[in-house]
Amino acid sequence: MLIETESTPNPATLKFLPGRAVMETGTRDFASPEEAEASPLATALFALGDVTGVFFGRDFVSVTIAPGAEWADAKPDVLGIVMDHFLADMPLFHPATAGGFSVPAEDEGFADDPADADIIDQIKELIETRVRPAVANDGGDIVYRGFDKGNVYLKMQGACAGCPSSTATLKNGIESLLKHYVPEVTAVHAV
Repeated sequence: MLIETESTPNPATLKFLPGRAVMETGTRDFASPEEAEASPLATALFALGDVTGVFFGRDFVSVTIAPGAEWADAKPDVLGIVMDHFLADMPLFHPATAGGFSVPAEDEGFADDPADADIIDQIKELIETRVRPAVANDGGDIVYRGFDKGNVYLKMQGACAGCPSSTATLKNGIESLLKHYVPEVTAVHAV
């Protein structure tokens, strides 16, 4: 089995492509060993010690290492764990947590106004069709969290969370796109 790797805009994150589907639907982001307990693969990756984040996308696994850690040292171990997992055809999640395939909803404190439903539908459509595929190419995901008085709130995940270029992507790319197609949008913020 060949596992390809790709760099991402975040130097602390590498994208591992096993050549097959990782998640049939949705994505899953693990930001701590405690969150990773739902997945044998994520648990094994966090057990390496230098891993600070694991993200499952449609056909990839993104792994983030701690500041000061070097990919030259960590990559063989991560590659071995990912390869062993997929060669053994192990489940991605423990059976008791099989319902956790998609990104869990989080209360970010934003309640959408029903009067903005048409605007919100336009924003979500643009994120789904234009933004998410591009962000997935970089080993991450972006999730809509709310719209309030012209402000769009999004959550960056995977390689995009903590990436030095994510602020530029958010402001110069996503904000410009949303403002162009949805004039009611005045700003985009990360939560």
